[in-house]
Amino acid sequence: MKSGRYVAVAAAACMGWVQGACAQAEWKLATGYGAGSFQTENIRRFAQDVQTATAARVRIAVHPNNMLVPMAGIRQEVASGAIEAGEVILSSLAAQMPLAEADSVPFIVGSYADARRLWKYQRPLIEREFARNGLVVLYAVPWPAQGLYARQPVRSTRDLRGLNMRTYNAATERIAELVGARPVQVAMTEVGQALAAGRFETMVTSSVTGAENRVSAHLKYFYAIYAWMPKNIVFLNRRAFDALAPADRDVVLKAAEAAEARGWAMSEDADRQALAQLAKEGMTVEPAPLELRQELRRYGERFSLEWLRKVPQEANLLFVPYFTGYQAASSAAAR
Repeated sequence: MKSGRYVAVAAAACMGWVQGACAQAEWKLATGYGAGSFQTENIRRFAQDVQTATAARVRIAVHPNNMLVPMAGIRQEVASGAIEAGEVILSSLAAQMPLAEADSVPFIVGSYADARRLWKYQRPLIEREFARNGLVVLYAVPWPAQGLYARQPVRSTRDLRGLNMRTYNAATERIAELVGARPVQVAMTEVGQALAAGRFETMVTSSVTGAENRVSAHLKYFYAIYAWMPKNIVFLNRRAFDALAPADRDVVLKAAEAAEARGWAMSEDADRQALAQLAKEGMTVEPAPLELRQELRRYGERFSLEWLRKVPQEANLLFVPYFTGYQAASSAAAR
């Protein structure tokens, strides 16, 4: 009886405290990316920021490497409430929301500044789609831009004709088709082996991927063509978010804002480090030649028109303001 009274008194005392002071939110956040990825490190720092600022009322356990949920199932598991938060590459959600594919339309962005501008217009549209599925967008961070690797110098797309080009999705297959290369499907885990076997002479992927896979042993040129800059997006179950005290909700959103700014800086730093490693290993690292840039810009217009025909309403909502802003920024830079 006495112990029962103590439990009742403790419960009553807890109810009398400021909302959220006793009950802790224990969240699971699933990601398919490795523990050593800069994206995962950024998530860990976000989780720590939230825990510190809420005096541990909100704790976020980060589960990398597909250990908790395979990446393909993360969005659904978060939406259902089975887990509270997750991270996926945004373009993987294109089947459910076509707007998610916009940052993987080739040759639309030409810099981190362009990628930021695209996200500025894409974010409110993505937030609307996520909200319909009971999800809250926390932040998004891009991977370094996809560049062009080759065994021989490339001055224009004519230099790619007839070459075997490593492809891994519909976009890279379309690029190979347009430049007259032969597409060769190679998974990232098989890149080194395929290069050693001479299966391809050129590919489009990021500086980080190339550095991690030591492709400089076989490919000698890297061109910063900014083919696209895919983003990872971190999101939260709406019910879990709404269950927090208002002050703690504010903490989560502020920590997410800080994580987005930090993550973009980390991405740029990862790109610089990877490019420096490629150069140190003997690879020629340089901007794309003028003729190649002009050709790829025309391909970008073609890709965006193809995407516009596929999802006309969504594309207009995004690309009209984006390209208007792009032209304004280009004009300002030229003055």
